[in-house]
Amino acid sequence: MRISAGLRTGLVALTAIEGASLSSAAFADSGGVSIRIVKAGLVIGGSAGSGVLTFHGKRYPLSIGGLSYGFTFGASETRFHGTVTNIRRPSDVAGVYGQAGVGAVAVRGAQGVVLANQKGAVLTLSGAQTGLIVSADLSGLVLALK
Repeated sequence: MRISAGLRTGLVALTAIEGASLSSAAFADSGGVSIRIVKAGLVIGGSAGSGVLTFHGKRYPLSIGGLSYGFTFGASETRFHGTVTNIRRPSDVAGVYGQAGVGAVAVRGAQGVVLANQKGAVLTLSGAQTGLIVSADLSGLVLALK
């Protein structure tokens, strides 16, 4: 059976594109993340914290900072644990993560969040939040390797 040259070329190109996208995903890896964030504010809020990335059996310290703007009143501390996916090296976790959210905590509450940075790293975190805070804001979080 004969296949036209145009169809054969199209199939070869489609196979090459599919192979390239699969190979880039195949090289991506994941790691564990534990972070502690303290947030406080009155309209404009700030957050700071630290954490650890565990990747290929090694621990990498993280520093965390951020700002929020909107309705924010109070202070809280959140301890998150989870995973970071779609990374190839520890430095891929570093970057800016953005979020819009609404929440309130009086003494203790649960939190869960999924965030992505400009490098494609995806943080999937859950944890407990303590404090007294009410917020409806846009926030940005910056993670950096120490």
